[in-house]
Amino acid sequence: MVTKIYKRGHTRNKAQRSKTMGDGDELHEEERFDVLTKTGLKTGISKPRSAVHRDGDYHRAVHVWIFSESTQELLLQKRTDHKDSWPGLWDISSAGHVSAGDTSLITARRELLEELGVNLPNDAFELLFVFLQECVTNGGKFIDNEFDDVYLVTTTAPIPLEAFTLQESEVSAVKYISIEEYKSLLVKKDPEYVPYNLEGQYGQLFDIITKRYQDNVEAQSLLLQKKLNRYAPISLDAELTGLTKEDKEALVLLIKAARIMDDIFYEQVWYSNSSLREWLNRRGQISEFDMLKWKYYSINKSPWSCLDENEAFLTTADSAVKLLPEATKKVAGWKGLEYKAAFPILKPPGANFYPPDMDKMEFELWKKGLSDNEKQDATGFFNVIRRHSDFHSNNISITINPTSDLFIIPFSQEYSAFLSKAAELLHKAGDLTTSPSLKRLLHSKADAFLSNDYYESDIAWMELDSKLDVTIGPYETYEDVLFGYKATFEAFIGIRDDKATAQLKLFGDHLQALEQNLPMDNIYKSQDVISAPIRVIQLVYNSGDVKGPQTAAFNLPNDERIVKDRGSSMVMLKNVSEAKFKLILQPIADLCIVKEQRELVDFDSFFTHTICHECCHGIGPHTITLPSGQKSTVRLELQELHSALEEAKADIVGLWALNFLISKDLLPKTLVKSIYVSFLAGCFRSVRFGLEEAHGKGQALQFNWLFEKGAFVLHNGGTFSVDFDKIEGAVEGLSREILTLQAKGDKDSARKLLEKYGEMTPPLNTALEKLERVEVPVDIAPYFPVLTNLLHEK
Repeated sequence: MVTKIYKRGHTRNKAQRSKTMGDGDELHEEERFDVLTKTGLKTGISKPRSAVHRDGDYHRAVHVWIFSESTQELLLQKRTDHKDSWPGLWDISSAGHVSAGDTSLITARRELLEELGVNLPNDAFELLFVFLQECVTNGGKFIDNEFDDVYLVTTTAPIPLEAFTLQESEVSAVKYISIEEYKSLLVKKDPEYVPYNLEGQYGQLFDIITKRYQDNVEAQSLLLQKKLNRYAPISLDAELTGLTKEDKEALVLLIKAARIMDDIFYEQVWYSNSSLREWLNRRGQISEFDMLKWKYYSINKSPWSCLDENEAFLTTADSAVKLLPEATKKVAGWKGLEYKAAFPILKPPGANFYPPDMDKMEFELWKKGLSDNEKQDATGFFNVIRRHSDFHSNNISITINPTSDLFIIPFSQEYSAFLSKAAELLHKAGDLTTSPSLKRLLHSKADAFLSNDYYESDIAWMELDSKLDVTIGPYETYEDVLFGYKATFEAFIGIRDDKATAQLKLFGDHLQALEQNLPMDNIYKSQDVISAPIRVIQLVYNSGDVKGPQTAAFNLPNDERIVKDRGSSMVMLKNVSEAKFKLILQPIADLCIVKEQRELVDFDSFFTHTICHECCHGIGPHTITLPSGQKSTVRLELQELHSALEEAKADIVGLWALNFLISKDLLPKTLVKSIYVSFLAGCFRSVRFGLEEAHGKGQALQFNWLFEKGAFVLHNGGTFSVDFDKIEGAVEGLSREILTLQAKGDKDSARKLLEKYGEMTPPLNTALEKLERVEVPVDIAPYFPVLTNLLHEK
């Protein structure tokens, strides 16, 4: 039976927008749409609704489907008889055009509220896909060329029909219908329903929903277990006898502070990530399947798999349940609307640094109206971008720009609840430690958490000279795939390996010589490269932006001001590298390298190249001069391409640099062949991280370039070798290519280079399929017994 519910009071047609005059009267003017290209990009032109449909202009709309999980039903609305398209027919739960200047998600929320009286937050809306609809109705008078953003709202049970408040001008009735029955009616082209071609793109709606509720727990469990098996579990510990009693006490506090970096990072990845984390953790003991979900989620720190091009391994069906009693009209005996916190199938490129529905064009248009200082904040490491329309908190002071919905919030305010606790722990640890440089670092970093000014604390980190080694704070920008601007929080705590650190002084001492001999034009070379201090540590704990493949070394800070003035500093995690070599690289070599060269793969070559990779982050172009004469940075010019190119640069220039140091008799000539063969084996290791990950993309670029030049050779049986006569020239050629486009800030050339070479090619697939069959681990999954041991000792 169809139940009709009418909204009380006057409602105007959505084809109109009102302007309120000074005396309270309203003037109605026709709604305007942004005109799009045939590929869905904004043209910068807007036109009235009637003109858009008259001229057949491409524009954007939203479709919102409400789906009841317990009954497997979709909510349909009946369009009013006076609608200009499909009058009186049953259709999508809610739909509407995106007005000029509005965004898709804002429109989806507004349409659901206006048409059905359902008020839901951002995390209730799951963007399933974008559907291009091209049709002509009303005898050719209504041309509808629109890109439809198709959203799904999943409720645990049907919303009582009497809880809806219908917009009289748009909706005459609502009803629930089983997904299978509705699909059948559309296939039959029932005249009472708006037609959709299920053999085309729109069939995804039914396929996605049906697939996620198939009751095949055994198959899903086996798949998750197979994904987990790609990570080799290993206990990482270090000898603490070199620490004073006070430093051991400080270490406990530092690990507690590091755990808070995890909390912040979960927030940074995606805005509902923390809710999902709590939900999966609570349910982890219910069944073996739920435990597998929790374990794999814990490795990836999100519902997207790092080793599978960020493919979602969970669905909204696995997500947290939220109760929102005020979302609709109250109904006696009903506790209110329960919905599943949704997450998109595709990982958001802007993570949680920007509004989920913000695109590059909106950001760039907004940025043009900012002052120079505001532009620095907008593109800087330590701020997030939010919308006034999404903003519900009253305890953060903001400056409102009346021309835009976007505004800037510093990390110190966005994550204040976390950072104030972390700062307190760092201050306490700083009071305890006997090391002056560690004391300075911890107090300055605690202050930076609250002030949002990290300059002094990064200098203190570079000058750290302590047995207890600490890196904590916002650094890497890999999660910001949209622009590569925003930094994620992380922590690495270790014990300095004094012997290994002393052995590595050679690299830092020769950075300037390496810079001056780089294979690029002299005009691009810096005259004041500063030697990078190198510290080797045994890792005892990490957290935050350490997910999927584990970090074996890092070169910080990323702040170009400090790199230019003071250089950078490097930390090598030796026990992590040893574990990777033993559990991963050696088995890869045994399978993928020809027998005659297999013995050339050794840990010293692997570790030495890792060191040189990190050193080479500190040389080459950073601050650059554009052809216009304007000063800029490589990061700002290459934006989302920067991370992959920078990783490729550090790798390939690292190979060039090792050969240079060998030629100057600064390293033994016995390394010449082993560094190249060890690098070849390492290519297969890194590419397995996935081409959505910066290191994997950069590694594919290098392998394919070197293979094309004949420096890497594929043999019968699927093994590879290095052609030592060609490798040196090929390495120098790619080094020159990458360094030059970085120096010019040439984003177009960077994109072309990555598009041509940064792909999965048949030779790479040959190696990866072999490794897949034998199930060689892709990386390690470390666990850290140090905190338990320290507390037990105490």
